[in-house]
Amino acid sequence: MVGLNHTSTSKFILVGFSAFPHLQLMLFLLFLLMYLFTLLGNLLIMATVWSQRSLHTPMYLFLCALSVSEILYTVAIIPRMLADLLSAQRSIAFLACASQMFFSFSFGFTHSFLLTVMGYDRYVAICRPLRYNVLMSPRGGACLVGCSWAGGSVMGLVVTTAIFHLTFCGSSEIHHFFCHVPPLLKMACGDDVLVVAKGVGLVCITALLGCFLLILLSYAFIVAAILKIPSAEGRNKAFSTCASHLTVVVVHYGFASVIYLKPKGPQFLEGDTLMGITYTVLTPFLSPIIFSLRNKELKVAMVSMKKTFFATLFPRNC
Repeated sequence: MVGLNHTSTSKFILVGFSAFPHLQLMLFLLFLLMYLFTLLGNLLIMATVWSQRSLHTPMYLFLCALSVSEILYTVAIIPRMLADLLSAQRSIAFLACASQMFFSFSFGFTHSFLLTVMGYDRYVAICRPLRYNVLMSPRGGACLVGCSWAGGSVMGLVVTTAIFHLTFCGSSEIHHFFCHVPPLLKMACGDDVLVVAKGVGLVCITALLGCFLLILLSYAFIVAAILKIPSAEGRNKAFSTCASHLTVVVVHYGFASVIYLKPKGPQFLEGDTLMGITYTVLTPFLSPIIFSLRNKELKVAMVSMKKTFFATLFPRNC
C-alpha cells in the first residue's frame, strides 16, 4: 500500500445496488444466507479434513488452502456489500478502497493458482502414480501452497499499485458494490490511463489464461491415461477423483470468461454490478457444495464425522 497516489479524492461512493431500491432488503437476505452458507461449507470441509486422518493427503491439503482463500476472498467483499445494502451512506475511504482491491485480487488469484496446483496434483496421481509420494511430499505440497499465496499477493500488489497511482477526477461514484478495476478506470484521468488499463488487463488475462491452459494440459494427459485403463470400473474410479475439481474449474472460468468478454460501456453499468454477483457471491457459494457432493471420499468422511458428533452429543441414543 506504500506509495499510493493520494489525489483530491479522499473517499469514494459505492453505488452498488442503489438502482434497485425496492430489491435491496431481499438482496440483503439472499446474499446474507449465501454468505453464511459459504463460510459454514468451507469451515465444514476444513474441519472434516482436519479430523479424518484418511484425508491427510496433499489433495485435501490443497482443498483446505482453497477453502481458506475462498473464505478470505468473500470476507474482503461481502460484509461491506451487506452493510451498504442497509445503509444510505455508502462512502468508502481512499485507503480502504485500495485495501479492498488488494485483498480481493490477492485471494482471487490465489484461488486460481490453487486450482492449477490441484490439477497438477491429479495429473501426478493418475499419470505418475509411482512418483506421487516423491513429487507430492508434505514439503512439496506446502511449497506449492506457499507459492500460490505468494503469487496471489504479488498480483494483488501489482494491480492495486497500478490503479491507485492514477489521478481520479470528476465524479467519485464507483458504479459497483466493491472497489473493482473497471469502474475505477472510468473515474481516472490523465495520459497514462489507457496504458495502465491495457497493462493491468494484460497481466490479469495472462495469469488467468496461463492457469487455465495449465489445467487443460493436465487434464489432456489425465484423459489420455484414463483411456488406457482396461476396465470400466478403473476408468470410473480414476475420473471420480477429478470430477469435483473439474466442475469447480468449469464454474470458476466460465463465470470469469463472461465477465471479461461481455460488452463494455456506460449502458452496461447495472449489468456490471449484477454480473459481479457471479464471481463474488455465486462461485464461492457453489464451490463447497460441489466438493461435498462430487467428492466421494469427502462425502463419506463428512457422514462419518456427523455420526461421531451425534454419538458424542447424545451417547444414550447411540
